Amino acid sequence: MIRYIARRLLWMIPVLFFISVITFALAHAVPGGPFDREKALPAEIIANLNKYYGLDQPVWKQYVKYISDIIFHFDFGPVYSSRSRRVNDIFADHLPISAQLGILALLIALGIGVPLGILSALKQNSFWDYLGMAVAIFGVSVPGIVLGPLLILIFALTLRWFPVAGWGTPAKMVLPSLALGMRESAIIARLTRASMLQVIREDYIRTARAKGLTERAVMVRHALKNAFIPVATILGPMFAVLVTGTFVVEQIFAIPGMGKYFITSITNRDYPVVMGTILLYAVFLVIANLAVDITYAFLDPRIRYT
Repeated sequence: MIRYIARRLLWMIPVLFFISVITFALAHAVPGGPFDREKALPAEIIANLNKYYGLDQPVWKQYVKYISDIIFHFDFGPVYSSRSRRVNDIFADHLPISAQLGILALLIALGIGVPLGILSALKQNSFWDYLGMAVAIFGVSVPGIVLGPLLILIFALTLRWFPVAGWGTPAKMVLPSLALGMRESAIIARLTRASMLQVIREDYIRTARAKGLTERAVMVRHALKNAFIPVATILGPMFAVLVTGTFVVEQIFAIPGMGKYFITSITNRDYPVVMGTILLYAVFLVIANLAVDITYAFLDPRIRYT
């Protein structure tokens, strides 16, 4: 297992290199520059800014300097829209907030989605099944841009149970985490239900029942672990998406996370912020997928890594 993990971690190097090359080339291929404004700056000022940031150099030289700074100094470069800050500062100040929000949303998604999916499968075609799938369809159908204001209207403005916006206290974390986690919980519920329905019809489940095991023991020992494998598969990408910032929910609840920086950096052509965020997302995605693969070995004893 250790050799497998080491090999997967080493594979991260060419993967991240390939992603960095492609995204760097695509970012610089977009027409316009980071200092283009509605009211155009004088050509001399733009030329000086391009020289200051090295944007007057060939693209390949810019890439070599950018990647060298990351490898040797762990420096993701300057922020063109704010000369007093660097991308590392944005990561240090705002990534922990987005990560907290993402982890809470993922916990809510698992806490609602898995039990709902199991209940719907075990009570198939009953009231509980229809109710569970209705909740799941609601979660999938209502986007965060609608659910967020709805939660604020009901629980903040009408019932006054939670603050309208902000971040930092447990009360302020509830509504944004729910707004972000409800859609993911619906996806997990539907996948868990489908997987459970397939597993509980397998021969080894009938064999376990024939041996005289109680229904609870059959479900807990044999069905749940195998049914959770497809769910675990989607948790890796889901985790990477949630912890790297979500623009809509963070904007609705005025959360100072990573989401708004990623969106505004694209429109402002702030290359270092775009590149840094994409590389960060790629690292989270690779590590999360590795964690999912390791989880497979614990869920299914037949899976072994060498």
